[in-house]
Amino acid sequence: MCGIVGYIGKRDAYSIVIKGLKRLEYRGYDSAGIMLHDGKDLKVSKTKGKVTDLEEVSSKDNNFFGSIGMGHTRWATHGVPNDVNSHPHLSNSGNIAIIHNGIIENYEPLKKELMKRGYVFHSDTDTEVLVNLIEDVQKNENLKLGKAVQVALNQVVGAYAIAVFDKNKPDEIVVARLGSPLAIGIGEGEFFVASDASPFIEYTSNAIYLEDEEMAIVRLHKPIKVRKIKDDTLVDPYVQELKMNLEQIEKGGYDHFMLKEIYEQPNVIKDTYRGRLLSNKGIIQMAGVEDNLEKFLNAERIIIVACGTSWHAGLVAEYIFEEFARIPVEVEYASEFRYRNPIINKKDIVVAISQSGETADTLAAIKLAKENGAFVFGVCNVVGSSISRETDAGAYTHAGPEIGVASTKAFTTQITVLTLIALRLAKAKGTMSNSDYHRYLLELEMIPEKVEEALETNDIAKEIAGIYKDSPNCLYLGRGYNFPVALEGALKLKEISYIHAEGYPAAEMKHGPIALIDESMPVVVIAPKMGHYDKVVSNIQEIKSRSGKIIAVVTKGDTQVRELADHVIEIPETSDALSPLLTTIPLQLLSYHIAVMRGCNVDQPRNLAKSVTVE
Repeated sequence: MCGIVGYIGKRDAYSIVIKGLKRLEYRGYDSAGIMLHDGKDLKVSKTKGKVTDLEEVSSKDNNFFGSIGMGHTRWATHGVPNDVNSHPHLSNSGNIAIIHNGIIENYEPLKKELMKRGYVFHSDTDTEVLVNLIEDVQKNENLKLGKAVQVALNQVVGAYAIAVFDKNKPDEIVVARLGSPLAIGIGEGEFFVASDASPFIEYTSNAIYLEDEEMAIVRLHKPIKVRKIKDDTLVDPYVQELKMNLEQIEKGGYDHFMLKEIYEQPNVIKDTYRGRLLSNKGIIQMAGVEDNLEKFLNAERIIIVACGTSWHAGLVAEYIFEEFARIPVEVEYASEFRYRNPIINKKDIVVAISQSGETADTLAAIKLAKENGAFVFGVCNVVGSSISRETDAGAYTHAGPEIGVASTKAFTTQITVLTLIALRLAKAKGTMSNSDYHRYLLELEMIPEKVEEALETNDIAKEIAGIYKDSPNCLYLGRGYNFPVALEGALKLKEISYIHAEGYPAAEMKHGPIALIDESMPVVVIAPKMGHYDKVVSNIQEIKSRSGKIIAVVTKGDTQVRELADHVIEIPETSDALSPLLTTIPLQLLSYHIAVMRGCNVDQPRNLAKSVTVE
């Protein structure tokens, strides 16, 4: 879950790498480092802290320049965040430098063997073991850097995206990946290396995404050679045209990426159903579904695998698929699914959901499902990501880059895609009346406009945030389609404000959580006037009788809950099944404002990284 950047060309590498690290800082921000080659020597600067701290440290060296460079922003796995454990790491000779995203699981026996051979280690990282292993192979077998990297990687167990530089080969960078993403940008007489395309989007629109167990030698003035790590087979690399633009990865006048992404939701929901939802014709067209419609129609069960916010979107989808298409659905944490020997049949469809398309646990769950003969359908946001390549078919969410660590627009666009699929299956199976089908198409088409209206609750959310920003705990309650929204609302508050929060089905409150309720406990109740409204009102009365502070999300014009609640946030009316697309908006805003008022780093909350590419 670290971010890596590399550059080789004629420009000033320092400014390119630093700027790239800032764009990748959502992947890790407990330490950062940079290496430059000035044509003669390797120069390394690294420090605990953020990229701005690295800038401050490295700016003290007036001779810190070069046209070849590599940088790293770290999310610690092996070794605490400090200067020494920061990347890049150098081999014992000082000739080879490496940056690494991932985990080398068998680093301890490798380290012991290298120590027997006289190698000395200065950090607690698995990465320093890898760079010295590469040097040992290179020295003992008299190999060029690329071949030494290949031989060394065949001895390691784990996951990695690496970039390696040898000052004795000053015109090349060797890169490789297994389980962690890696992109190579192809410019005019220059190359870029990064965990994703954001660091080089203004320099080139052409990129190669390495597949698992592939490596490449990026050499000036020569074509890129891609090989399989295990058997040395040459691979014909696919050069992909990038669809991302610079404006998408800038804040655009907002104070934080999270706030920008919250306000982007009307447009990205529309982008997600654009060309797929043709309400005037009564048509939903999605190539990944149409090409495999028989598989969906004959499915005995849908298993949804995901992590974090994507898991919550999967829970909403469970309600939608079962009600609309009458297909049994199970929602699994990918991290548990991959290890518990699940029962998977050939007539099962496994739907894997991930914003980044690189989530390690979800990728492992996909592999397990395919090994057992299931058809695997991916829902992800990033074009060309690992999940989009590993699944049998899929659908993109078209949310655009999501930089804030706490997902917002990913959640609503995932629900949008999954709703489209459920409606298409309901139409094909005849499990929904024509009138209901057309009504849902029209309602879904109107959701962006209603999200715009829901965003107008920002000032109310901010006012409520000011009252409860110092609360140590918070409870979120919802029923039916909005139980997963309660879970998601609690997760948002935990992630960015560090307030302990829990989400529960409202009816479960009296089976334990009600013991927590007193005059100091804020309770967020999601109570739109549909579904189980009367039951939720009863739950609110139970909270009120115990002096709990009630923050209610209600349908516009509601009077019954308003009389009971301490605070009310209104959203437009829509159907029960589509309500999560609206009820989640004020919860996102509430969490955002509480975090800002508490002085938290909204976009880069402590201990978290955006894309969990390691176990």
